[in-house]
Amino acid sequence: MGKSGSAARRRGRGGAENLVEDVDGGRAELVPDRDRRRAWTLLVDGAPQSHVDLDDPAYLSFEYQRRLGHVIDLAAPPGKPLHAVHLGGGALTLARYVAATRPRSTQQVVERDARLVEFVRRSLPLDPGARIRVRTADARAGLAKMPDGRAGIVLTDVFDGARTPAHLTSAEFLDEVRRVLAPGGVLAANIADGPPLAHLRGQIATAADRFGELALVADPAVLRGKRFGNAVLVASDGPLPVAELTRRAAGDPHPGRVEHGRALTDFAGGARPVTDASAAASPAPPPHVFT
Repeated sequence: MGKSGSAARRRGRGGAENLVEDVDGGRAELVPDRDRRRAWTLLVDGAPQSHVDLDDPAYLSFEYQRRLGHVIDLAAPPGKPLHAVHLGGGALTLARYVAATRPRSTQQVVERDARLVEFVRRSLPLDPGARIRVRTADARAGLAKMPDGRAGIVLTDVFDGARTPAHLTSAEFLDEVRRVLAPGGVLAANIADGPPLAHLRGQIATAADRFGELALVADPAVLRGKRFGNAVLVASDGPLPVAELTRRAAGDPHPGRVEHGRALTDFAGGARPVTDASAAASPAPPPHVFT
């Protein structure tokens, strides 16, 4: 296994070489996509994190990233530049997506794992014309240093291993998100949970305590508590494009369902908002999820 600055290589599927490197969060591996010439999947300690196609950065392979992509698409008129904040970097998939679909956007990525950032930027270079700044910091600490009221969208996709840290699940954390968002700006959060969905319900209640409008996009099996998976929670103080989000999610290769309004309140089932004092990390996925 390589050290920072010199990735080890080992033969992958179809004769292509995987890139493997020690990073702060464990073992990072870039696995070539057999079907797309310059596409790669990033795994950290065996958990899939991101998929990037260097030839087509507007292509989103992972379902939860497709759903976040829908939110990005609907956050402003088509092609209009956005000021986007990404908490959690991974392979910088969504920052590349914004740069490709909304040229001249300005973007700030906050990623705690400095060695992962270096590995990704070296192995999967960013378009030099993209206005993407990457800051190495804890997500909440990095957010606290950002100016008030500038971001059109804040995307949160932060995992320590396969769990979202507790301090990124609280109402106090959402207060910082609200401070950074421009009027009418949108929060889009990737949340991982499984039955009995207590963590997801708590996150819905927390967002409802801080934002006026909410929507949730997920696989119906996840919403029914049948399996562990990802849900995308969307929040804003302005109106959300629920009808169009519903249409897009339904048209995905693995169709998603959108809940909002009374149905989403009922789904939360009386869960109470999470505070810094009561916050806990998201649950660990079952061992079979990534196998």
